[in-house]
Amino acid sequence: MARRRGAAHSGGHGWFVTFADLMGLLVSFFVMLVAFSTQDQQKLQIVAGSMREAFGMQDRIRYSGIVEVLGLPTRPRLKNAAHVEPKDSSATPTPDAHDRERDYGAPLKDDRKFALAAASLRQALQDMPEIAEASKHIMLEETKQGLNIEIVDQDGRPMFPEGSKEPYPRTRVLVQKIAATLKSMPYRIAITGHTAARAVPPKPGYGPWELSADRANAVRQILAEEGLPSSHIFEVAGKADTDPLFPDNPSLSPNRRVTITLMREAPPLPPDFKP
Repeated sequence: MARRRGAAHSGGHGWFVTFADLMGLLVSFFVMLVAFSTQDQQKLQIVAGSMREAFGMQDRIRYSGIVEVLGLPTRPRLKNAAHVEPKDSSATPTPDAHDRERDYGAPLKDDRKFALAAASLRQALQDMPEIAEASKHIMLEETKQGLNIEIVDQDGRPMFPEGSKEPYPRTRVLVQKIAATLKSMPYRIAITGHTAARAVPPKPGYGPWELSADRANAVRQILAEEGLPSSHIFEVAGKADTDPLFPDNPSLSPNRRVTITLMREAPPLPPDFKP
């Protein structure tokens, strides 16, 4: 009898070991959940950039903000996305939607052409290891107006000297490399200069408007020197700080940029065309 009591007493707490194992597993599980909920934004951008390089440009328009490039933040608010109420959304285009498409001069079937143009530009930059560092200043974004090639500043590494219209040598080389690809494309080009908002007052007689226009024209001159015909130029303009890339923070460095846009246009009519 005493022996039975001792055996029962010695094995009476066996459930505690199983319970302790269960608690240990649950603690490990919740620690793992907390670890997954904390994201490293820098590593996330690297992964996103690697996926983009691996799969290339999508063949559908997505106003998704700037391309994920190491060293450049993503936009908290989309600049080229129009707000549509859920009750007004529809999978079937309305007549006025078709009219908006005609206003921009390109039907949806041209989206694939712009995707191929973006892929060609990206491939051209990848094939030039000598400008690998400078190519980090390039962002591609498809908009209603066309395909934007953004040459942006980064913190501590601007593309133009402060207050100067003449680009740095690395900027000139980068534009020269882009020109070779642009010459082979059948699109007209708009070049627009932008500045960031500044607390320092501009120079008398030479402010952000003049500086942004001169920087856009400097890029046009480099393209012309590389053989881009003047008939390919749609317009050259400066917008100062009126159209920031980051509307929520207009003083950020990437707001200082020059945008080369491959324009969406309707095909030209032949001279002898009669309606």
